[in-house]
Amino acid sequence: MPRFFVATPLAGLSSLSLPDHVVRHVQVLRLKEGDNITLFDGHGGEYQASLTQLARRDAQCEITAFDDISRESPLWLGLAQAISSGDRMEFTLQKGVEMGISAFQPLSTERGIVKLAGDRADKRIARWQEIIVSACEQCGRNTIPEIRPIISLKQWLAALPPADSHLVLSPLGTQRLADLATAPQRAWLLAGPEGGLSASEEGAAIDAGWTPLKLGPRILRTETAALAAAGAMQTLWGDYGR
Repeated sequence: MPRFFVATPLAGLSSLSLPDHVVRHVQVLRLKEGDNITLFDGHGGEYQASLTQLARRDAQCEITAFDDISRESPLWLGLAQAISSGDRMEFTLQKGVEMGISAFQPLSTERGIVKLAGDRADKRIARWQEIIVSACEQCGRNTIPEIRPIISLKQWLAALPPADSHLVLSPLGTQRLADLATAPQRAWLLAGPEGGLSASEEGAAIDAGWTPLKLGPRILRTETAALAAAGAMQTLWGDYGR
């Protein structure tokens, strides 16, 4: 059944005029009056609805039921990702949503190819937000992961975010996920750009309390590394084995 995010709070509503972006999707999918759709507003749960009126630029639906269902992992996982170039960052965000990442922190780093600030940064964040919402529609999540404003790695390290584990991906790391003494309920993962974090950046992260994590003997690309780690963490402590 088609799923759509709407920014309007849906609790207590019996009918709804669908927003323009949903109307366009309804038209592309060639849905008809009487077809069923699923709506979610990001506040938890999802709503079953039936299309009642369709026009070229307007669509109305009747909300028929609420399902108090969550598809969030028991592991809260944040990803601090150095901004990568091309479509790599978008790929990381899209697949990260599918893999259950709860929050994204884009970082500017020394070796990062893409430099964003001001209006360009705001536009890129808006684009990334669209990708995250679309991924939630596709994968069934009813809670929208947070995408935070772009900051420098130095700024990020100055204030250690609350978590049970702080892990930085490093080819030189010796710590393995299986070696962690206790299973975290809340974890942050830090991943570098295409060229990796510089030695000074990695050293600063370690000094700030981040544990260097090694995923294996092979060097992974930036768009692979964080997702591979997220998948392993969901297998060990999340909901992949449930």
